[in-house]
Amino acid sequence: MNLHPSDPLDSPQETLARLDLDRRRRLGMVEAIWGEHKSAEQIAGILRRLQTAGELALVTRVTASKATDVEALLQASAAAEGLVFHCTSRCLTQGQPPAPRASAGTAVVLSGGTSDLPVAAEAELALRWHGIATELVIDVGVAGLHRLLAQLDRLRDARVLIACAGMEGALPTVLAGLVPQPVIGVPVSVGYGVSAGGNAALHGMLASCAPGITVVNIDNGYGAAMAALRILGLPVSHGDAGCTRAQIGEDKGLERPADCLGGL
Repeated sequence: MNLHPSDPLDSPQETLARLDLDRRRRLGMVEAIWGEHKSAEQIAGILRRLQTAGELALVTRVTASKATDVEALLQASAAAEGLVFHCTSRCLTQGQPPAPRASAGTAVVLSGGTSDLPVAAEAELALRWHGIATELVIDVGVAGLHRLLAQLDRLRDARVLIACAGMEGALPTVLAGLVPQPVIGVPVSVGYGVSAGGNAALHGMLASCAPGITVVNIDNGYGAAMAALRILGLPVSHGDAGCTRAQIGEDKGLERPADCLGGL
């Protein structure tokens, strides 16, 4: 396929993405790449530049087919090293995240139902990518309150809680009435009828009578993770962000972790 001379893909990559390579030093956050509305070629070009700069890469909202296309474009280049597709969270990562820091404590991410898991997994991965220890607690929605109550002891030691819920979005309100930690609500676009699209969950969380809840946009697991990072007040590690195939083992092709093999 030939590109038209005016096609932006024919221009220097800087015209497509002005990367914030200073974000880790300035904010303690890795720059995330929104993958849903970018082509595989655009994502591959950005990953090459991040790898050259020695930065970690986190690409959100990537389909399995687009991840395979990105891998093919990066094949035999240094940018292919450490490239991992996380099926459940629909994310691509590149490099080796920092080890969890004991001083940061643990962040717990909860999902109201199994259908909320992709958004919860995005939040959990984004936190791990910043050196935060995490736990994922699945299917503890308020339709079966006993399921959440059975997990309270597990939640008490967490520094911050992220609650992802669709339908009416009541989970963050219930949590904030039971435990003292900061609670971040993530409305999820799971539901039908008046709850379709996540707006009912968003409005319910914004209208919560439990004081002090933070609410992010619909399906914004990454944004919830960054809100948690700001609450924790810890900068990301400035250690070596690189990762080689030798360091992570003899993987062949695009690495797919266990969450691609099935599960809930």
